[in-house]
Amino acid sequence: MNLSAMFAELIPGYGLNSGSGLDRAKLIEFMHRTYRELYPEQELGHLAQTVEQYFSDRTPLWWVKCLKNDPEREEILPDAPPAYLYPQSVKQNLKSVVGCLWLGNAIDQATGERHAHIFLLYVAPEHRRLGIGAALVIHAENWARTRGDRQIGLQVFLSNQPALNLYQKLGYQNHSLWMLKPL
Repeated sequence: MNLSAMFAELIPGYGLNSGSGLDRAKLIEFMHRTYRELYPEQELGHLAQTVEQYFSDRTPLWWVKCLKNDPEREEILPDAPPAYLYPQSVKQNLKSVVGCLWLGNAIDQATGERHAHIFLLYVAPEHRRLGIGAALVIHAENWARTRGDRQIGLQVFLSNQPALNLYQKLGYQNHSLWMLKPL
């Protein structure tokens, strides 16, 4: 069974589609959604630079799509053509994307080993607490294991208590502390 099928089995009514290099604008929008929730007053123009710098064919991206009450759900599959080729009715269905997972690479500074790093995990507020976030993390872990990684990392803001709770529940532990001092 492939990883996307495992996700759909974990979370009935939702599907997981692979992203592509054509998804830069959508990825930037999902990053904006994430940071707007945490820092509503902050200017977010720099997020496009982050995507430009790190998004590549070596940083996989997945989209969570709500399939409930979606008569065209069979039209959008992991290997579907780019959105601009879809008929208008299918373009409307792309609005049913409710989550995102973007992975990258990091180097463990203590061991020198490469490992997967969760750049972005986002689930729309109205779809939270259904297990989608946990299923995305499990998907990321399975992908990293398949690739041969022995660990996976992420950064989470201390003010984001729901995310901290999720990661701790899934067995993530503090490995380092990122400290800042305003100047």
